[in-house]
Amino acid sequence: MSDINEPIRTISIFNRLRNYFFTGLVVASPIGITLYIGWWFITFVDEKVKPIIPLAYNPETYLESISIPGLGLIFLIVFLIVLGALTANLFGRALIRFSERIVDRMPVIRSVYGTLKQIFETVVNSDSKSFSDVVLLEYPRKGIWAIAFVSAENTSEIQDKIDEEVVNLFLPTTPNPTSGFLLFVPKKNLIYLDMTTDQAAKYVISAGLVNPEELPVKDDD
Repeated sequence: MSDINEPIRTISIFNRLRNYFFTGLVVASPIGITLYIGWWFITFVDEKVKPIIPLAYNPETYLESISIPGLGLIFLIVFLIVLGALTANLFGRALIRFSERIVDRMPVIRSVYGTLKQIFETVVNSDSKSFSDVVLLEYPRKGIWAIAFVSAENTSEIQDKIDEEVVNLFLPTTPNPTSGFLLFVPKKNLIYLDMTTDQAAKYVISAGLVNPEELPVKDDD
């Protein structure tokens, strides 16, 4: 009788171990990947910034063979703070305007610089409404829906050529949301959702495996 129950007990133990394994994988993977990305970013910044730090200001100069992880990142943060403080005064603004006039004379570089400047100003601006709305869009054909982000209201020539009010949409790809499509869609063809951009991003990255359950009230201010 015990011999008959032995295979069942073995299968039960195997299933339990398998479940434990996948549970551990679910718990450890996000933590491990997050730590890996963080460490990779710190190492990347260190490799780029440390070589340009003057030896007199580099603590590692006085610590012989001791390496300080994140030192380059700390110097980069301090540099950006100092740069921002200098730009905030009259002399700094004048210097920036002078530099931008020089850049404006370079055909290709001025386009790249202007675009990047506008993007970063939009992202950093706390009052910006960019990517604050998540919508449903019928794509790629009628009856099939996709999640998209409203990047901005369209105030360009495109709006002048279209009778209906349109918005700029970013339609991300799965599971890599950094690539996607720029679409100009009439507002009336969109369904605005209550989910936040963070929830929608998780939805896209997980390929629909993570369903937003609790929807917080969005701050419209």
